[in-house]
Amino acid sequence: MNLLLLLPDDFISSDRVQIRDRRLQHLNKVINTKPGDTLKAGLINGGIGSAEIMTIDSDVAELRVELSGTAPPSLALNLILALPRPKMLRRILQATTILGIKSIHLIGSWRVEKSYWQSPFLSAEKIHEQLILGLEQAIDTKLPEVHLHPYFKPFAEDELNTIAGNSTRLVAHPSANAGIPSQTQEAVTLAIGPEGGFIPYEIEKFTELGFAAVSLGPRILTVEVAVSSLISRLAVNLEPETHSVQN
Repeated sequence: MNLLLLLPDDFISSDRVQIRDRRLQHLNKVINTKPGDTLKAGLINGGIGSAEIMTIDSDVAELRVELSGTAPPSLALNLILALPRPKMLRRILQATTILGIKSIHLIGSWRVEKSYWQSPFLSAEKIHEQLILGLEQAIDTKLPEVHLHPYFKPFAEDELNTIAGNSTRLVAHPSANAGIPSQTQEAVTLAIGPEGGFIPYEIEKFTELGFAAVSLGPRILTVEVAVSSLISRLAVNLEPETHSVQN
């Protein structure tokens, strides 16, 4: 935990908070904090600053906070991701949050197992847990938005164009000839398929809406590796997000 992430309900006054959940356990058992210690803290979807421990025991910690700083800029990138295996999804949600992605769309695809959509890891609570862990790691406070789209065709025909807006549109495909664009982009919408890639019909739907197919090269990557590699390469050239990717 690089950041003590605070919730509005934690505040008992304008500059005092009380912590009682897993964060308290972390303060006691991992960091071994004591009164007078100062931590980096931030309010979810709010500012970042410091928190001084006033009192702490096994039941509650009370801290004095000052949150005058701002969260790091978000990455101007919409991620459209074919739903991966549930256990992999947890790691991907954390990783994309750490990298600064704030808009994630999990979609159905012909190669996505239908049973994945029944996973308890897709509950709002479980998704939220992974996003919080990513924010704590990255010292960020802005919570990403995660949207679920189980059916590919209605997503592609009714929602994709609006989501992509006026951004540069890219779809990762193992057999694509083009590489990752090197020029600076203001905003990107990136679609990544399941292992094995999107099927031709799905690629056709993307290209009809102006998505350019790109590849990371001849190696066959896992979805987890592909997500981190593609985003990392694009992040080098992307401007920090100062506006919505959408129209």
